[in-house]
Amino acid sequence: MVESPFVVRVRMALHLKGVSYEYIEQDLSNKGELLLKNNPVHKKVPVLIHNGKPICESLAIVQYVGEVWAASCPSILPADPHERALARFWAAYVDDKFFPAWLGILRAETGEERDKKMRETLAVVEQLKAALAQCSNGKAFFSGDSVGYLDLAVGCNLFWLDAMRKMFGVVVIDASRTPVLAAWADRFRESDVGKEVLPNADIAVEYAKKIQVYRPAATVSK
Repeated sequence: MVESPFVVRVRMALHLKGVSYEYIEQDLSNKGELLLKNNPVHKKVPVLIHNGKPICESLAIVQYVGEVWAASCPSILPADPHERALARFWAAYVDDKFFPAWLGILRAETGEERDKKMRETLAVVEQLKAALAQCSNGKAFFSGDSVGYLDLAVGCNLFWLDAMRKMFGVVVIDASRTPVLAAWADRFRESDVGKEVLPNADIAVEYAKKIQVYRPAATVSK
């Protein structure tokens, strides 16, 4: 499911480590036997099958990839235990707060509701701005000089943010509000993993239309 930011996250981790893999597309409206067998608890993608054993949930898979292929540069998780704990904390925040927040914008049925969800999302973005300052130590990425665990956790959402800008005219990570975070987003898009794996926003736009969550921009309050 190329439209899933969580699937994109895993594919980015594998690309970062130079791991070759077979990608099997899954129609979630008609879940196949392979998915149900390997993720019987949640019945969701992504699932990584390595040496015949399944690993479920994208953050767990990214950590697994980082550990199994630790000898391949670059590192995904920080070497320092405290920095590693911080990265895991903020990655969980992304999935628990940031993803549901921007999804609320996408699913809003009126301009008033979308404005409300946008305000809630911007409050979450302020926390991500603080996370970047805390984790990057003034360097280019959350993980320092190169893309790492937290960059993948946040960055896999960017193509959906770009899609919502096209659909509704909303800018979630705005250079005028959060210039440092916006600069990070530009660098991530231009990184090797961003250019090679991050889907085009048009893919998300088409998927949104297909699942009937798309609303004309005219419904958005100005």
